[in-house]
Amino acid sequence: MFLGIDIGTSSVKAALIDEAGRQIEVSQADLPISRPKPLWSEQNPSDWWTATNMAVAKLDVNRRHKVKAIGLSGQMHGATLLDKSLAPIRPAILWNDGRSFDECRELQENTPAFVEKGGNLVMPGFTAPKLEWVRRHEPEAFEKVAKVLLPKDYVRLRMTGELASDMSDSSGTLWMDVAERTWSEELLAACGLTVDQMPKLYEGHEVTGILRQEAAEAWGMDRVPVVAGGGDNAAGAAGVGVIDEGEALLSLGTSGVIFVAGNTFRSNPQSAAHAFCHALPERWHLMSVMLSAASCLDWAVKLTGTSDAGELVRLAQTEAGLTGPEFFLPYLSGERTPHNNPHASGVLFGLTHDSGSAQIGQAVLEGVAFGMADGFRALVESGVDVHSISVIGGGAQSTYWGRILSAVLDRPMVYRDGAATGPAYGAARLARYSVLGGSIEEMFEAPEVLQIVEPKEADIHKLAPKYEKFGTLYRTLKDTF
Repeated sequence: MFLGIDIGTSSVKAALIDEAGRQIEVSQADLPISRPKPLWSEQNPSDWWTATNMAVAKLDVNRRHKVKAIGLSGQMHGATLLDKSLAPIRPAILWNDGRSFDECRELQENTPAFVEKGGNLVMPGFTAPKLEWVRRHEPEAFEKVAKVLLPKDYVRLRMTGELASDMSDSSGTLWMDVAERTWSEELLAACGLTVDQMPKLYEGHEVTGILRQEAAEAWGMDRVPVVAGGGDNAAGAAGVGVIDEGEALLSLGTSGVIFVAGNTFRSNPQSAAHAFCHALPERWHLMSVMLSAASCLDWAVKLTGTSDAGELVRLAQTEAGLTGPEFFLPYLSGERTPHNNPHASGVLFGLTHDSGSAQIGQAVLEGVAFGMADGFRALVESGVDVHSISVIGGGAQSTYWGRILSAVLDRPMVYRDGAATGPAYGAARLARYSVLGGSIEEMFEAPEVLQIVEPKEADIHKLAPKYEKFGTLYRTLKDTF
């Protein structure tokens, strides 16, 4: 058995796979999020560790003791600041925190190497401007910083006692020379930091430490190796076999991502597309990111009083259908690709007396799909050639949403075994590869296809004009946010 643990935003997931790579069992433990001020989003690192223990404890104990290695994945960018005793100094500042817009502008202007070496525009979601914000607004906290870790790597520290990270997750700090796969002293210095304050970098399958005795006893396991793993989307790509040039996935989690693998480093920072390392050696990826995806559906559930997201999707499909006068701009946490606008807001537009739960649900499904299409355009403009897209994340459970996405993107949506737990599954695959070896192509072969949702001409005809109006609506409102 091999265990993958994904430190998500809303929950920690744990997935067990066997030596053949088949997913055997999955568990989950929820996480709280704190939003103490507008644009702020934080979590306590101790909550990640508590939820990790809960998720592992839910797995069958007879399977746990057979685990041979553990892989980690996690939400990217979260600034986890530790003092000399390796204790958290303050709550972690998360990927969807938008407070550091001013710091982004100044870092971008003063240090062109963020684009030249980091391969990306400086955005509030990334780790570097978060540390710059702390340096300016919480100088006493900044002075105490001995180490900066990412969320999954704090959990690794609690598991192994080691300070380590992987290439894919660390790419999102903006402190790496992404093409060279190493920390950049120049980019760190721009934020008043040094390489000594960073964890050691590993490829995703490399062993970073051994499970501590205390954790091994609590989890009912041997003291097994813990591999580097990857950022959530790179690990998810490893899970569904998106590893070579032009292969793509779409993740419908708290955020929404389109990830395109590549065998060479390429970037298109002016489009706000992200250029990062893959979790596998000598591979990179381009990625578009929208900050609110399936979380928009959760918001709509609360707004409409529907029982859950599945019920709202059912109502949208059976009572609303494609497509009404209602529009939804899905910018509940601002937006990254392609707008790079932390001040963008969510908007429901075009409501009438006939607009009920079903119609609002339909507008949300379409709005997220349109946001994904904006990001996909940025990737296509970067020169990628994508023929089909594998779907992962919690939203992967809705093929009706897949129907909308396939029409808006004009690409088939491919649903594979293990897709709903993509990052945890991919982390387990990285652990399996570390122990068993073999070729990357063999060990990360794409899982079984369960369903393919092809774009329908009738759906494209209905949604294409609405997508153009969606863009007009954003351009009209953007200066009012």
